[in-house]
Amino acid sequence: MPQTHDPSSPHPHPLREMLAIAGPTVATMVSYTLMTFTDKWLCSHIGPDPIYVGAQGNGGLVAWVPISLAHGFLNVVSTFVSQNQGAGKAERGPAYVWNAMYMGWLYWLVFLLPISFMLPLVFRLSEMDPRQAEMATQYGQILLWGAGITMIVRSLGQFFFGMHKPGVMLAAGVSSNIFNLIVSAVLTFGHTPPETLGAFGHFTGSIAKVFNIEAMGITGSAIGTVLATCIEAAIPACVFLGKSMNARYATRAAWRISREHMVDVFKMGWPAGLMFANEMICWALFMVYLVSHFGAEHATAGWIAHQYMSLSFMPAVGLSVAAAALVGKYQGMGRSDIATHRAWLAVKIALVYMGICAIIFLIFREQLIRAFVRDDTDPLQAERLVALGSKFLIATAAFQLFDAAAMTISGALRGAGDTKVPGVATVILSWTIIVGGGFMMIHLFPSLQSVGPWIAAATYIAVLCLFLLFRFLAGHWKDIKVVKD
Repeated sequence: MPQTHDPSSPHPHPLREMLAIAGPTVATMVSYTLMTFTDKWLCSHIGPDPIYVGAQGNGGLVAWVPISLAHGFLNVVSTFVSQNQGAGKAERGPAYVWNAMYMGWLYWLVFLLPISFMLPLVFRLSEMDPRQAEMATQYGQILLWGAGITMIVRSLGQFFFGMHKPGVMLAAGVSSNIFNLIVSAVLTFGHTPPETLGAFGHFTGSIAKVFNIEAMGITGSAIGTVLATCIEAAIPACVFLGKSMNARYATRAAWRISREHMVDVFKMGWPAGLMFANEMICWALFMVYLVSHFGAEHATAGWIAHQYMSLSFMPAVGLSVAAAALVGKYQGMGRSDIATHRAWLAVKIALVYMGICAIIFLIFREQLIRAFVRDDTDPLQAERLVALGSKFLIATAAFQLFDAAAMTISGALRGAGDTKVPGVATVILSWTIIVGGGFMMIHLFPSLQSVGPWIAAATYIAVLCLFLLFRFLAGHWKDIKVVKD
């Protein structure tokens, strides 16, 4: 018989319970972003020409767009794991992990590898600076070739998040980021690192001399990231297949291909994957076409602002994952009242955090942009970058609170199994407002240049937030059944 929860029994203190999951999860989500942040920081030191940062940003995003479909798709694994755990059937979780991983590998072989050879055409059509397009292609292709490893990371990560054991992924994230920082620097600069890296450059340069590694530029930073992803996959894989986990949940025996589990993951996962990937496509169009269309300086300033935006919302993504795990657990217990309370708690924490980020973006916007501008950059060019980036950060600050609420509510709905309506709505709103609104701002208000699309993006996030809020308050998610008898 499935375990049911006694309404009279005590529950963990809500804030402690949330932070116990959200703390390591947030740190893990930040670690994902830190890899790209590290690559962008290293690329900013390749030379005074700002072209390198824009190339890394465009290459990374165009590669991430097709990868994100699988990431969003695999995110629902935590829903099955957490709800079965809440229902007292935790041993059912590993089968979802294995079969989701198989689906991810198939997607990589059939879709991602062929796409990698289409990147030169993608960047040629964008009318990007040819030199920047070449480097963006190199960076993006390497990330796509290594994406099979990220399928392992995502599948295993969702198991540990769903089981409320995010510390495993935190250890993997910290280890991989340290590895990425050192190895990417060694491969990017070889044994001749720039003086701007100081003592760290001397350290990585000495390593490169020992192994006789020549500078590989932006390509080296991509290879370092893929190698770091291998570290990030190895740690949770060892725990998942370890003696303790196998004894408790039969993780090794669940490896068999199961049509039933794949169908379950597909039914719930396709809207989540569509929602996630579609947003990435629209953001890619936004950055590569709408912003970069105005030139390399606009692209570079936009990517600097985008990197800070990523650092601000990744902790909220972590809270979203925690909300999904807790809502899933209590829905599995049949306690939608507690699930509702945990969802609102996640929203409140996210609002406080991203509200602080908004204030920082407004007050220290110039200093934040200058951190990515080398001292030997042409003074006039440097001032243009700072001016543009500052405007972008103001727009980013305007939607921080809306973004906080939208992400956490989306996670709560996903934890309950409500993915179809939010997924379809996201597709409609993003194409209408981000893409359509962005092009409209360019043509109706040309004097705003690349700032116009940023205003459209801020509008989209505000509208999406309101839609998800009304969806959650309607309460349809409370009637969805995920756990099978």
